[in-house]
Amino acid sequence: MSNTSVSKKYRKHGKAGEIWHHFKRNKGAMIGLVILIVMFAVALTIDFWLDQEKVIGQNIMGKLKGPSAEHWFGTDEMGRDLFWRVVYGSRYSLAIGFVAVMVSLVIGVPLGAAAGYYGGKVETIIMRVTDIFSAIPSILMGVVIVSILGGNTINLMLAGGISSVPQFVRITRAAVLTVKNEEYVEAARALGKTDPYIVFRHILPNCLSPIIVQTTLRVASAIISASSLSFLGLGIKPPSPEWGALLTAGKTYIRGYSYLCLFPGLAIMITVLAFNMVGDGLRDAMDPKLKH
Repeated sequence: MSNTSVSKKYRKHGKAGEIWHHFKRNKGAMIGLVILIVMFAVALTIDFWLDQEKVIGQNIMGKLKGPSAEHWFGTDEMGRDLFWRVVYGSRYSLAIGFVAVMVSLVIGVPLGAAAGYYGGKVETIIMRVTDIFSAIPSILMGVVIVSILGGNTINLMLAGGISSVPQFVRITRAAVLTVKNEEYVEAARALGKTDPYIVFRHILPNCLSPIIVQTTLRVASAIISASSLSFLGLGIKPPSPEWGALLTAGKTYIRGYSYLCLFPGLAIMITVLAFNMVGDGLRDAMDPKLKH
C-alpha cells in the first residue's frame, strides 16, 4: 500500500488520526512514548503495589553496598534500596514537570494570544516584559523564587512554571499572528463576537500544534530545573527520594560509591530524552511540510 493511500485512510479519522500515522513512523518518538507510558503507569500506581518499607526502611548494617542481585542499584548511606527509591522518585519529578508546565500554559498562552491578537501597545508591553524575563537564566530565576518562597514541591513547580512562561508567550504570539486574519476570524468579527470568544473559540484551537510540541519539550526542561535546584540544596530535601535530592545525598560519597549518583542521573537523562524524542516526533508529525 502506497504512502498516499495510507495517508488518505488516516485522514478519514480526522487530523488526530493523520498525526498519529506520521508519529508512529518515527521509531525514536515511539520508543520515547513507550518509556513515558511505563513511567507514568508506575508513578500513578506505585502506592498500590509497593511496600513503603522498601523506600524508607533503613538497614545500617547493609549500607553502601554496591549493585547486586538483591539490590539492583545498591544501597545508600542508610542501607535503603536505591532502586526502589529511584522508582518512587519518578512521582516527584514527573509531577513537578507537568504542574510546572501547566503554570506556564495558564500564564503564557493568554499573554501570547493577547500580544498577537491586539498588537500595538499591548504587544509592545507584553513582549518587552517577556524579553526581560528571557534575559534571566532559568536556573537563576528558579534560585531566586525558591530562596524567597522556600524549597518545597509547590515552590519548585512555581519556579519551573514561571521560568518557562516566555517560551509559551513567544510561541503563542507567533501562532496567533499566522491565523488572526483568516476568513473564519473575520466572519466571527462580522457577527459581533467578542474578542475573548474569537481568541478562545476560533484562534487558539488552530494554534494548538506548536503549543503541544512546546509543552512536551518544556516538561523535560522543568524536570531538569527542579532536579538542579534540589541538587543545589534549594529544592526538595533528603530523605525524600526526588531525583535531585538523591543526587545531593549521593555526592558526599561519589568518590567511593559513584553508583549513588549514577542511577538517579540516568533516570533524569532517560526521562528527559524520552520527552524530547516525543516532542520531536510530534513536531515532525504536525508539520504540514512533512506530510505526504
